[in-house]
This record gives sequence, structure tokens and C-alpha cells, in this order.
Amino acid sequence: MKTAVAELAVLGGPPAFAEPLHVGRPNVGDREAILTGIGEALDERWLSNNGSKLEAFERRLSERLGGMHVVATCNATLGLQIAMRALGIQGEVVLPALTFVATAHAVAWEGLTPVFADVEPETLCLGATEAETRIGPETGALLGVHLWGRSGDVEGLSALARERGLPLLFDAAHTLGCERDGRPLAAFGDAAVLSFHATKIANSFEGGAIVTGDRELAERAATMRNFGFVDEDEIVGLGTNAKLSEAGAAMGLASLEAMDGFLAASRRNYAAYGEALAGIPGLTLLPFDPPESSNCHYVVVDVDADAGLDRDQLRAVLVAENVLARRYFYPGCHRVPPYDRRPQLPLPVTEHVLARCLSLPTGTAVTPADAAAVGDLIRLALYQPDAVCGALGE
Repeated sequence: MKTAVAELAVLGGPPAFAEPLHVGRPNVGDREAILTGIGEALDERWLSNNGSKLEAFERRLSERLGGMHVVATCNATLGLQIAMRALGIQGEVVLPALTFVATAHAVAWEGLTPVFADVEPETLCLGATEAETRIGPETGALLGVHLWGRSGDVEGLSALARERGLPLLFDAAHTLGCERDGRPLAAFGDAAVLSFHATKIANSFEGGAIVTGDRELAERAATMRNFGFVDEDEIVGLGTNAKLSEAGAAMGLASLEAMDGFLAASRRNYAAYGEALAGIPGLTLLPFDPPESSNCHYVVVDVDADAGLDRDQLRAVLVAENVLARRYFYPGCHRVPPYDRRPQLPLPVTEHVLARCLSLPTGTAVTPADAAAVGDLIRLALYQPDAVCGALGE
């Protein structure tokens, strides 16, 4: 759907999109398969506690990840907490400030201390050089984040962790369908945690999964997610309730079945955005190299001073046109309670990204034609910034 300058909502016309385009609108697999799976759980009268759907979901996910051990959880935040506890982490955890706040909250909820590090300007992920500057006598682990499905310096972090004798955990929430050198990103580190939240490339309504190559670690994690039970009435240690329901597992199975279609849709949209935004001064689409190694589920643009509008002005224009772009992950973990009360070392790359990056709608609810139209809106807004800013009262 294309729009003309005179039709911009901020100039008095109707929004370019009658229905809002959202960042993270859920991808939905085959509806009949979802409902059949839930119906089977109802027929079995087994709705939780390691039912057949959960076992099938873990098995299929393991197959997709090259045989890694998988422990499904009710969400990725508890997955991170259980993984840290199963790894025996104590003290401080070095992690990037450029991440969703749940990463830091999972650390703090376990009684550990988040130590925020800057990210690499090329990858926007934690690298070994910056991580090493944050390691101190109380450091108990490194926690990398594959931001927006980008891999970062996994080899450097792995080498640093081995050298310092530290566990290496990855928040891999964004990475299902992403690879590095033919290996799933979730396969790196001592463990990684995937998210199956509704906004991810594949979802289980709400869910997560701990992924590891260590069978014993997976067994400890599986015990912890079920109150510490190892059989009907034997508890071997501290646990919690982090089980994925059978309904969630049925949704997850349908999502895995539909993954190829989800990936194709996101990659088509990414290509459409790339074409629509090409050559705009001051605006850069964050690259995936190569796109086919990524799920392309996050379309992120960097808006600099040459664009004519700043990031927040451009976002205001898009929102007025029913394009609900997001400032992921503004304002940064280091700037929200309770972490903002602690002394922080400078994080220049993180601050740069938080001030300039904007996530655009994609996924199966968005078509390449929609992406092209959003690109047209951005181009129009940036080529007439004075008119647009005046209409917004700025």
C-alpha cells in the first residue's frame, strides 16, 4: 500500500495503514494442527507434567538443533534462571547492557550481580575484549546475548571463558533458525536459552528452552524445572515450577512444523525492506551476513544525523501512520531500576545504539508489499523533515 506526500496522516490525511502493523505480531502455524494437539491433550487428560506433547516438542526441537539436549520451560526467563543455577554460578555475571531487561532480571533474581559491559560496534553483541575488562575477583560467569539473531564473537568468548575457568551461557532468545558456520547459534556455550514467547519467530504461546550439549546439565535442569522431583515422591534438591504446559507444547510443535514458512516470510520482508530503504542518506538497515544464516526476524534500522529526522521523530511519523515501530531495547538495562542506582562504567556503543536504532514490523502478519510501503513512508518522511516535524508539533 503506497501513499502520497499529501496523504500522510501527520499532514492531515488518514493513516497509510488502516490496521496497525506491529513489531512481533505472532506467527501462527496450522490452526487445525494446534487445535488437534490441544484436543489430544484434553482427551488424554494430561495437561502438564511431562506429557506426550512436551516430550514430542523437546524431541523435535532437539532434531532441529542437531541433537542437542533440550529442556523446555514455561518461559525463557525461568530458563535462564534454571540454567544459571544448574551451572552452579555464584557472584557476578558479566553481560551486555544492550538486551531485554529480562536477561538482567534473571541474573538478579538468582541473587547474582549483573555487571554490564559494552557491545562490539560491528556485531552489537558482547565480545571477548570488552567482557575481559569487566571480569573481577567475584566474576562467576559470562552471559552473552545473540542480539536480534546476530552471533557476535562466540569463539573469543569461548576462549576467554576457558582461560578464566568461567561458565559461558548465552541468551539465545532471538536465534531459532540462526546459524554460524552451519551450526545453530543455540549450540554455543555451556548452555543457551531459547525463547518461544509469542513475539518470537516460533512460539508456544509463552515458553522457553534450555539447550546444551551436556547431558548431566540437562538432567539437572529438568529436575529443577519440576520442583526438584526425580520421581513421584523423591526430591533431590531445590526446584521451581517452570514446566511448559501441554497446550503450549502443542502450539510449539505446530510452530516447528511451520518454521520453514516463517523463515521464508521474514527473509522476504527483510529483502523488501532492503530494496525500499536502499540509498537513503543517514539510514542504515542492520545487515545479516549472509541473510540465509539468520531468521531475519528483526528488521532494525540505524538513524543518524544525516537522515533529517532523529530516531524518535521518525518513529512518531510511523506510529501516526499505524506503523508501530519499537525502540528495542530502550533505555538499556543499566538505566532502569534497580540497576540505575549502581555505578556504571561508560558504554558508548550501547548508548549510540539505544539513541538511534528502530525495529520495524515483520513476520507473517506483514507482506513484502507492506514492507515496501513502510519504506516509502520512511523515504517520504526523511525527504520532507520540516513539514513532518511541523505537523507533529516539534
